[in-house]
Amino acid sequence: MSPTKRELIHSGGRKTASALVKLSPTNATENIFINDKLAELYFHKNKALLYNIYQVYQLIDISTKYNVFISVKGGGLSAQAQAIRLALCKAFMEYTPTLRAPFKAQGYLTRDARIKERRKYGLKKARKAPQYSKR
Repeated sequence: MSPTKRELIHSGGRKTASALVKLSPTNATENIFINDKLAELYFHKNKALLYNIYQVYQLIDISTKYNVFISVKGGGLSAQAQAIRLALCKAFMEYTPTLRAPFKAQGYLTRDARIKERRKYGLKKARKAPQYSKR
């Protein structure tokens, strides 16, 4: 089975957001669907968030057209967009392994592991302590 005829599925994450990307080859126009909505509608036509996803397409030159179906949950819209970008990069790398170098140079393959620190007892937030009174 050649890579142009099969569906590619990969996942990506950022903070508490997780994305599952499915690429399926098509002969018609390419579309990106996020949770059964077009990407432009899902991100409310926010250019900064859409740019996160379309950055991947600027680095690649693939002759095959794909419909992209994305299931994303958790986190905010910005974290979801970054999770989608990571999953897209992984999926396109499976199709064309030579894309690893440009993706790595741009930092698209690195999962940002920073998550919210938990709140500790005796403190107001993770590190914020109540005001200290000497007397």
